[in-house]
Parts: sequence; structure tokens; C-alpha cells
Amino acid sequence: MISCDLGSNTIRFVEIDCISRKRIGEFERIVKTAEGLNQTGNISEKALKKIINSIKDAQKRFDFSKGVVAVATEALRRAKNKTEILEEIFQQTALKFKILTGEEEAFYTNYAVREQIVTKSYMLLDIGGGSTEISFVGEKVFSNSFSFGIVTLTEEGLEKNLSSKLDEIKKYFQDKQIPKTCVATAGTPTTIAAFIKGMDYNSYDYTKISKTILTIDDIQQTKKELLKLSFEERKKWVGVGREDLIITGIEIFLGILNLFNFKKCIVIDEGLREGVALYYCDKKFNY
Repeated sequence: MISCDLGSNTIRFVEIDCISRKRIGEFERIVKTAEGLNQTGNISEKALKKIINSIKDAQKRFDFSKGVVAVATEALRRAKNKTEILEEIFQQTALKFKILTGEEEAFYTNYAVREQIVTKSYMLLDIGGGSTEISFVGEKVFSNSFSFGIVTLTEEGLEKNLSSKLDEIKKYFQDKQIPKTCVATAGTPTTIAAFIKGMDYNSYDYTKISKTILTIDDIQQTKKELLKLSFEERKKWVGVGREDLIITGIEIFLGILNLFNFKKCIVIDEGLREGVALYYCDKKFNY
């Protein structure tokens, strides 16, 4: 099963073998879907071109005739020109996207994560480019999607806006029992784990990242080390187009951990694109 996740910063494809439930192919590219969205309310022509070119490159790696489940998240949720953008993508690539709600995004992400961990009770944190999803998973699941991420908060101003975003999170979960375990997915925690293990962007190996435990000290030290690097040096570790965003991601990560008094967090590489593929495998659900 092939799935595609068009996020606010990155487009990511994965092919999952439905029997073994393992990845047999993957592809990702930074397209900065949400760049300028705060100012214009629209997805830019520049981002659209990057998205279309990335899909065409992915078509060379995967057999799309098998069928692709393609989903889009916060940037498309917010964009005034979402209909025109998705129509142009379809006309150029024949790939049809469904825009997920924040709740659906959290559901599919947890669908992948839950296969990777033993505990049945945890907080799941997914820091994206344009939104951040937090779920308290237990006998019941309490999830919410907050409309800020590493791209949008970088553009809005990190120092000026992070505190109010954390207050919004605190207010939503104020009457909920905080789980004892933290689980984090998406680019910020996986990049930190890779950096600590000496893996740069091009040598990244997800099999060596999933289930890594990051402490607050690990995260703070990584931030210090990355800040010592020039933007050019940082690109090697975090990828072109993420050299400024990673610091915002780390600050969001630290802020949320401190908010809920977590001293450590389990990193899981599997996320939305894997969850969509696995759900399709299990439910035979066709968009």
C-alpha cells in the first residue's frame, strides 16, 4: 500500500507491505507548503511547483497504478485557494488528495505509533509544519490539533507567540489525567535523535531511530550544538530548508515537555503516512 502525506513543510511517501507491515519504499522532499501562508492566506505558486515536481519524482520510484492514498494537513486546511491547488495537482499528476481534519490526523498518526510501543497509556506529540497534534491515549483518547507548527511559528515569531500557544494547550488538557509516558513523532524529535547518533540528513536510518529515548538534557544539548553551526553546516544535519525551522521545533518540543513535566520522551519515526497506509491495509478503505 502506498500513502502520501502532504504536510506544511514536507511531502512524504511510503509503501507498506500489508502482510509484513514493513516499509518497502519511501520518499520525502521539503516543499514548504505553508511558506507565506500567514501573510497571504494562500498556498504559493512556488510551493505548488515544488509539490508537483516532487510527486512526479515519486512516480518514478513507486508504481502508482497500485493505488495511492494521499492526504493533506494543516496548510491545506487553512488555505483559501485549497480547491484550486488540489485541482491543479490532480490535473498535473492524477493524484487526488483528501484534506484531513486535525482529529483525523491525530488518529492516523496514533494508528502507526501504537504498533511500536508496549505501553497502552501515553501522551503522543506530533509537531508538524503548520499544526501540532497532542493526544492523551489510554482507555479513552483525548486529542486536539493546535494551529501552530515549526513553519508558522517561525514566521509569526517564536519568542512572541510560543507562550500563548502553550497556554492554549494547557487550557485544553487542564482537567485531563496526564499519562506517565511521552511519545513523540515527526521531524523534530527524529532529527534530534539522529544528530545525537551522528546521522546526518542523507544517512538517516529510521530503524536506528525508533524507540530512542530523549531526555530534556539531550534536547537542550542538541539545541546548543546546532546553534553553534552556521546555516550551511546545519543543512547537512537537518536538511535543506529546515536549518532555521529545527530550532523552532526544539523550542516547541521543550515547551510542551516542560508544560506536562516530562523529563524524557520516546521517539517513534512512524507517523501519519505509515498510519494511513496501515489503516488502508487493515480496513481496505479507499478514498
